[in-house]
Amino acid sequence: MKRISSIIILAVMLPVLVLSCGKNSGDASQVSSLKVVSYNPTDEIFPNPERGFYLASEISKADGKGIADASMRANKLQGRSLFLLEFHLKDYVNCDIAQDYLETIRLKFQSLRDGGAKCILRFCYSNGFSQADKPWDATLEQALRHIEQVKPLIQEYYDVIMVVQAGFVGSWGEWYYTDHFGDNASRRTLMNALLDAVPQQRQIELRTPAYKMALYGVTLADTITRAESHQPTVKARIGGHNDCYLSSANDVGTYRNSKDREFWAAESLYTIMGGESCELTNYCHCEAPSSKIHGALEDLAINHVTYLNNGYHPSVLGRWKDEGCMDEIRRRLGYRYVLKEGKFTENPVAGKSFEVQLSIFNEGFAPVQNPRDAELVLCDASGKVAKTWPLDSDPRYWMPEQETVIEKTITLPEGISGKINLYLNLPDPCETIHNNPLFSIRLANEGVWDENTGYNLLYSFSI
Repeated sequence: MKRISSIIILAVMLPVLVLSCGKNSGDASQVSSLKVVSYNPTDEIFPNPERGFYLASEISKADGKGIADASMRANKLQGRSLFLLEFHLKDYVNCDIAQDYLETIRLKFQSLRDGGAKCILRFCYSNGFSQADKPWDATLEQALRHIEQVKPLIQEYYDVIMVVQAGFVGSWGEWYYTDHFGDNASRRTLMNALLDAVPQQRQIELRTPAYKMALYGVTLADTITRAESHQPTVKARIGGHNDCYLSSANDVGTYRNSKDREFWAAESLYTIMGGESCELTNYCHCEAPSSKIHGALEDLAINHVTYLNNGYHPSVLGRWKDEGCMDEIRRRLGYRYVLKEGKFTENPVAGKSFEVQLSIFNEGFAPVQNPRDAELVLCDASGKVAKTWPLDSDPRYWMPEQETVIEKTITLPEGISGKINLYLNLPDPCETIHNNPLFSIRLANEGVWDENTGYNLLYSFSI
């Protein structure tokens, strides 16, 4: 960063540097100077909610346990906050899910809430595709009954569920090898039951774009628009997971043609996209090996990928480490919001208006995809919250490789004095975890994050 001799450090803990002053364009009778502040970005890899690499966990038996604290700690130390919880229901393919297994599901969810993590959720019946692994799935009627049984748990704990993979159908719940779901009618019935069981604030992912097209009659011409996005409609609530990512010319049958690729590339700007690789091929180099193949970094950006498996395929992950792009992928999966600049009323007065202008750049491959609050928080000289103000800016539209400008004029509380701190808070809107800093978004800047509150420091000033 270019050194400027006139830099003024506002406070020891303050991460921002005063660069210049300008004038606002408000009421001419009350024109005030605005202090322009810059923020230093960081390359640090740290956990943030609802994005990144996940740690997979397969649960086939009732164990009466939540996710171990050691697993939680290890995930966070690796800069991760996601788990894939894959519940295997083979023991219940012809009957109701046993109560002790349902209790195990509940304990896993509760441990996520207690530990500050979220999950990608999948239910399936088979862990293979050979004849010995049959049955690959349950009947439609039995699967619907199982959805009915897990529905109360999903609704109670949806706060810690980032997304639900459609599952249930076929080996590994990936909708290919199947005993009972050979037609679109049965698959649509199952999906509609899932859409009913999962709260409207959450999306459901299908294994290929063709499934969404076939089940709901959409085409490349019908991809989600901004106006249609993040609405409680079937169209807006269905995303995708590619579990043979970068593994062949068509990702082992994930795509039928180029239109399928275009469909997911467009939809994934507004729906969650994730998955895993399944084979080391020429398609998973960091950079493009030829003009006809995307490199991993380019493809991750095109498909707005939010999450990937931390353990599979190991050869692909190893290639990314060897070729030097792994750390960039770890930083950029999903969103990565960076403060670029702030402008603030230069001479604040208690009880008077105070102008805030923020510039935020998204270095990630995608925006945050689930509902997310955004608010300014003012703390007084004692550190107590004096007032909060919601922002009219939705983080789900802070788009990748774009800068978002947020403007807000607030009125400072009467009677405040001393050193005042202004923060940006991006908490989870669910009441159960709203005040837990582990579920708040950390900005990728030096010195702004307060891990005790989950607030990001914007500006310190004195009155």
